[in-house]
Amino acid sequence: MEITILGSGTSTGVPEVGCTCPICTSLDPHDNRLRASALIQTKGVNILIDCGPDFREQMLHIKYVRLDGVLITHEHYDHVGGIDDLRPFCRFGEVPLYTEEHIAHRLRIRMPYCFAEHKYPGVPQISITNIKSDIPFNIEQVEITPIRVLHGKNPILGYRIENIAYITDMLTMPEEEYDKLKGLDCLIMNALRIEPHLTHQNLKQAIGNAKRIGAKQTWFIHMSHHMGLHAEVEKILPPNMHFAYDRLVIKP
Repeated sequence: MEITILGSGTSTGVPEVGCTCPICTSLDPHDNRLRASALIQTKGVNILIDCGPDFREQMLHIKYVRLDGVLITHEHYDHVGGIDDLRPFCRFGEVPLYTEEHIAHRLRIRMPYCFAEHKYPGVPQISITNIKSDIPFNIEQVEITPIRVLHGKNPILGYRIENIAYITDMLTMPEEEYDKLKGLDCLIMNALRIEPHLTHQNLKQAIGNAKRIGAKQTWFIHMSHHMGLHAEVEKILPPNMHFAYDRLVIKP
């Protein structure tokens, strides 16, 4: 298995437009963060998690491959704003999106031309498969287990794929979901900033949840510039926890 972190930043990205703080003006490439997304490659299957507004830029730096499925965590723009840019990947055939029914409904409302019965030339050839948080499913021969998490009070999805899990935008997780995360080789999970936030884990909460889940390695994503400089804050993390960064390749 190979995991490529396409983007490790929060909704505004880093640098944030108009900001001149030390993080946004840092020359360290680890401090430049596009919106959160990842490409999972295993058993010859290529799975994209989220497709945000930076998707086109992210994929310019990645080998051009067929996308066998796109897992959507939730409907916020920083996670779905790049769906139209799936067009080049439709040369391999239709690209299936996997998401919950209510999210699928909202995507169809926002982008009706992508799901019209009679599409005009150039429109991305995509479909939606409805999934449920309590029922595992497969993309080709790869089993996916949805993980229910709460983005503030908003229920969204994380995903377990074999022995890795990807969770973004979480504040809390229902107790019964922790059992789905036993025996992980790699956990990729959000940590927005140092200070508490109403809808996202801060660093202390993320470290606490990572310890409870007990993956062999944890990589934090979805950081804002309020997290601080990558090189400095990385020093305070436990030995098996790290900050992810754009274009990081993880091989659990």
